[in-house]
Amino acid sequence: MASDTRPTILIADDQADVREALRLLLKSEGIAGVGVADPAAALEAAGRREFACALIDCNYARDTTSGEEGLELLDRLRQLAPDLPVVVMTAWGNVPLVVEAMRRGAADFIEKPWDNARLLGVLRAQMALAHSARRQRRLEAANALLSDEDSADFIAESPAMRRVLAMVARIAPSDANVLVLGENGTGKGVIAQRLHALSARASQPFIKVNMGGIAESVFESEMFGHVRGAYTDAKSERIGRFELADGGTLFLDEVGNVPPSQQPKLLRVLEDGEFERLGSSRTQGVDVRLVSATNADLGADVAAGRFRKDLLYRLNTLEVRLPALRERGEDILPLARAFLSRSAQRYGRAGLRLAPSAERALAEWHWPGNVRELQHLMERAALLAEHDQVGAAALAFGAPQEPAKGLDGMTLEQAEGWLVKRALERCDGNLQHAADALGITRQSLYRRLEKHELRSAAGDAD
Repeated sequence: MASDTRPTILIADDQADVREALRLLLKSEGIAGVGVADPAAALEAAGRREFACALIDCNYARDTTSGEEGLELLDRLRQLAPDLPVVVMTAWGNVPLVVEAMRRGAADFIEKPWDNARLLGVLRAQMALAHSARRQRRLEAANALLSDEDSADFIAESPAMRRVLAMVARIAPSDANVLVLGENGTGKGVIAQRLHALSARASQPFIKVNMGGIAESVFESEMFGHVRGAYTDAKSERIGRFELADGGTLFLDEVGNVPPSQQPKLLRVLEDGEFERLGSSRTQGVDVRLVSATNADLGADVAAGRFRKDLLYRLNTLEVRLPALRERGEDILPLARAFLSRSAQRYGRAGLRLAPSAERALAEWHWPGNVRELQHLMERAALLAEHDQVGAAALAFGAPQEPAKGLDGMTLEQAEGWLVKRALERCDGNLQHAADALGITRQSLYRRLEKHELRSAAGDAD
């Protein structure tokens, strides 16, 4: 039997009919409810499992008027589960009790007898806030790890990269939208994270979206969310990426792949700061700083009618152009040493170092795959090196050779995979250009990328 993935609310009230009425109301909205009759049972339940929210009455059998039992339960729940939003239920007009409950950390309050729409609205809002807060803590922890793990990516001994980082430091504190340009593998995603980390929004969410991986049919739901019943399979509400990034930074990777039919919807939220969830007529405001990245020539796409000129103007208030690794030669060896050290620690090969022959080979290579290629090369070297020194032979430069027999010696499936990969290489990972070169739609290309496991070749980690 499949596990119940619905959010679950703890209901604490000493009246059985109240608990049942609340449980049925929540069930009709796709929310599970667990009812308990007294504070002790509420604490036992909260200690046993995780709830999305708690809805507690302030008065119980021991003291039916003062609300002290409910306030004590609130205090204990806050100690037991600090991240659990607690909504208190009070008799209508009991303002002093509401004030005291809010002072002690209640997330919100509901007056009895309750209004169904308000009760559901309050609970949904608190569950969404709690979910976003948990997500933000995970993001901050991940970003803290990334700041250590990706420190090598900010090595900048070359004048070209120093100019980039100086520009990033200047523009990061502003709220201006930034378009990061550069070849595949130059580190556009790393620069986007740095822009966020140096901004006034650093403590708020950093949400990344790979625009090349969103099918046109689900674009609106992914970006703006949907309400329950918006379409056949929409059995619960969904928060979109713009809403998740509210107050923080939204990073649109591979932004050149936004379908033309969806570009006006993206433009509207950038111009007005407003959107509606799919299936809803209620307009919501949002405050995000947008950072976008692409390896495509958006000017050429505008000229070809594939990209809106007014949308490009909104995206590129400021531009950051990343140099290719071959243009920052002073950084190659320091980056290689840092990447090798990181991989050596990961794979228990502490003490690995580059031999002079390997350093010469690294300096002479033309780096078609940029920093990502160098990182993968050092990881492979850490695994393959037979001694404490990594020689040139362990570097294994270059892409795998094409099959000696050519297309005539391949199966149909092998030939298809080879042609798709070659198209991506010729088009520098730009999905739209590769699809055009192959004579297929972008959606057809997506399916073939998944089929032949070529997502990384499409630059999904720029």
